[in-house]
Amino acid sequence: MGRAEDLIPAGERIRRALQWMSESLQLSPEKGRRQALQEAELRFDLSPAECRFLDERFGECIDDSEADL
Repeated sequence: MGRAEDLIPAGERIRRALQWMSESLQLSPEKGRRQALQEAELRFDLSPAECRFLDERFGECIDDSEADL
């Protein structure tokens, strides 16, 4: 029998990862976008291409306060 991940439609893992990131940052804003992004990539078992997509779209949108660290 196939893995559960094989049944998830294309793009669904990214959608779930983005939803989780949004909720996570609302609950713990001190976490920071980069940390939430890295956790989401692992939590949702994203492929290298999906990770690159998220990194390119959301990884560089870091607040000035995070960039100074």
